[in-house]
Amino acid sequence: MKFPKTWRANRPKDFEALRKQREKYPDLVLKLLETSDLIIEVLDARFPEKTRNKEIEEMILKKGKRLIFAFNKSDLIDKEKFIVPRDMKPFVFISCRKREGSRVLRELIKKEARYRNKKFDRAQVGIIGYPNTGKSSLINFLVGKSSAKTAYEAGFTKGLQKLKLSSKIILMDTPGVIPNDEYSHTDKIKISHHVLVGARNYDKVKDPEFIVSELMKTQSEVLKKYYGFDFKEDVEILLEKLGKKRNFLLGGGIVDEDRTARSILRDWQEGKIVPEM
Repeated sequence: MKFPKTWRANRPKDFEALRKQREKYPDLVLKLLETSDLIIEVLDARFPEKTRNKEIEEMILKKGKRLIFAFNKSDLIDKEKFIVPRDMKPFVFISCRKREGSRVLRELIKKEARYRNKKFDRAQVGIIGYPNTGKSSLINFLVGKSSAKTAYEAGFTKGLQKLKLSSKIILMDTPGVIPNDEYSHTDKIKISHHVLVGARNYDKVKDPEFIVSELMKTQSEVLKKYYGFDFKEDVEILLEKLGKKRNFLLGGGIVDEDRTARSILRDWQEGKIVPEM
């Protein structure tokens, strides 16, 4: 079976690396879908719709596989106000950072495994999701030890990893994948979206000032509250004030806007700034 050309992996450090890995990543995802009995899609609870991969979801459903939605980083949202879309069930709220939700997810995995094979209760569980949504962290959380390598860097996982959850349940992790219709090297809006949901690293993108200005369109009040000053919805004022506050200065006392903008994106990606839903 030929894997659709619509898949692209998270952008590595250079284009040549992307070219070499582009064939490898889709094969891993395809293998995951073929061999898994059920799939867990890890989503950022702050941006569930923006971090879901509907192309993979459609493939999973066409193959008759079971799909569980895991809303990670749920400690950063108000779960009482969270509205779960009808097509995103069954689901569970988890927080790998706060170590919340593992028992509920374990029980849901077992329940779905029994649905798949009522006699033997065995299952291979695939873990999918955008880069940096917390797939490897989730595996470590469930298994109870640091078995899957993790990092803040998007796309850190490099190959298919298998770990035992129990004698009858195996977990499988793959690199994060971005659909081709959302992937771009040049479209600033698409790149901004990926940075803001954590799929691309703040330190590896061009024009971080533009991405901050995009963030301000929806999170201006949150930024004011977090940084403790008003910037009148002007990105230049925000960078100027914060740069001076953090002493990010070049020669002559000029603010290093690039460094300041990246520090804002770092705060955002590391969950220090809690967004408005």
